[in-house]
Amino acid sequence: MSMPKETEKILNENAEFLKALAHPVRLCIVRNLSKKGCANVTCMQDCLKLPQSTVSQHLNKLKSAGIIQGERNGLEIKYKVCSKKALDLIKVLFPEDV
Repeated sequence: MSMPKETEKILNENAEFLKALAHPVRLCIVRNLSKKGCANVTCMQDCLKLPQSTVSQHLNKLKSAGIIQGERNGLEIKYKVCSKKALDLIKVLFPEDV
């Protein structure tokens, strides 16, 4: 028995979404952005105690997955969560933050 193409597509999209979040650093980034609203790389780097290049790699994965977006203001880029699905999942995973 094979599944309909639309079902397969939705399952694949959700699996990719979960893969993007399924790393402690990326989960932490999304959780903190959901609390703060927005932040720049330096703020995240200080909070996570990781090199800027590492934080940037994680941000790129989250951006590619459509979970966050960056807004440039001069030289600074502020990131925020743009995925309602991600925000809803953070509420489920971290109900103490709500």
